[in-house]
Amino acid sequence: MENLDALRQAVAVSPENVPLLNLLAAACLKAGLGEEAQTHFARVLELDPSQIEAEVGTIEAVRRQGKGSEAVVRAESLCERLPGEGRGWLLRAKLDLAEGAAGAARRWYSKALELDRGLADIALSNEIADAGAPVSEDAKPAPIASGGANAFGMLPPGESMPPTTTSDFGESYRENVDVDFKDVGGMESVKEEIRMKILFPLQNRELFEAYGKKAGGGVLLYGPPGCGKTLISRATAGEIDASFFSIGLHQVMDMWMGQSEQKLHEIFEMARRQRPAVLFFDEIDALAADRRDLRTSAGRTLINQFLAELDGDIAKNDDVLILGATNAPWHLDAAFLRPGRFDRIVFVPPPDCEARAAIVEVMAREKPMTDLDPLAVAKKTEGFSGADLMAVFDQAVDAALEQAMKKGKIVPVTTKDLIRARKSVKPSTKKWFESAKNYALYANQGGLYDEILEYLDIRQ
Repeated sequence: MENLDALRQAVAVSPENVPLLNLLAAACLKAGLGEEAQTHFARVLELDPSQIEAEVGTIEAVRRQGKGSEAVVRAESLCERLPGEGRGWLLRAKLDLAEGAAGAARRWYSKALELDRGLADIALSNEIADAGAPVSEDAKPAPIASGGANAFGMLPPGESMPPTTTSDFGESYRENVDVDFKDVGGMESVKEEIRMKILFPLQNRELFEAYGKKAGGGVLLYGPPGCGKTLISRATAGEIDASFFSIGLHQVMDMWMGQSEQKLHEIFEMARRQRPAVLFFDEIDALAADRRDLRTSAGRTLINQFLAELDGDIAKNDDVLILGATNAPWHLDAAFLRPGRFDRIVFVPPPDCEARAAIVEVMAREKPMTDLDPLAVAKKTEGFSGADLMAVFDQAVDAALEQAMKKGKIVPVTTKDLIRARKSVKPSTKKWFESAKNYALYANQGGLYDEILEYLDIRQ
């Protein structure tokens, strides 16, 4: 609610600031304040009728107030005026599903995907199927032409996937990396481990090849959420000036049979064409879950495709580094941890005191600060992750901004402000270690989680 109050005060000072109004409306929607959200979205549309986000937000706000009929009318109007806007059709699918019209929901959902594949929502598709409207045979995509992947995304023997005809396919995944290790606060032990396991083999290829070692392969980063696994992955690419591709679950999963496997293959092919490359899979446990926990064969097929890509059965992965990040390594299928796959495992712990001080210094850049004492803040934030420290900064900056709006001038953030804000932020890593400790003590095959026990100073 404090952030909401700060946003309300900011809007009061600048009532015609459309981006600020959108932020406030979205925050109200997130907080369950549908009526207030609708009011702010209406003001946005009054100032700028072209704001599609505000139209979509208004429909969602109306729906959350229980006004289903009004939401349907608004959604239909949006689709009539802007038939090429996929989010309107997606909203109609959700609304019709809520009204029990599964067939119509399936049609609108398919229409949304035709316009924007990024709107794929597997959970919604499954709900529609459970409501009585499964994917019909005539709605499935046409078979892949000869020379491509078969219905399960696997390639026929001796054939390779032709280059994608979509010229900007890779750019939708590729990120411009402007960071390296010097931009990552602390984490020195993790950096050194990455240098030894990842960077040196790539930078000294001939030496490693003399010993029968190849550059590239798979590395699994695991640890509590918010401790910098994504940042260290991007910095790794920056250290070796490699192409960096960040892949999320939504970019792989597809409602059509076999399309998820084909997407995954195309992603690997994209990285192979632009080597040296770093292929980063965030929350990889969602794509590489233990097959014993999967109820459908489709999930198992995707995992088999993933394993084949890692093994290089389909094409060589030389100079392609596959990084996977997870908060729950115990949920991964054991096959992913075998030699040649994610056989190099790096524990990314919460930052220690020195690292927290370094993170504070990095976060303080380009902010109005005065009398900053990073070490003092670090000593008061034991157990805090990088994300927790960011939350501390956000709280302190919000408080300073509130004062600045009242005084009409810049109010700098001080060390005292940060320490005061720290009291309202709880370290998020404790809950993770509560679960991790049980796995480290009772499911630690091969000493996989010994680093967790070492960090917790537990001796068996």
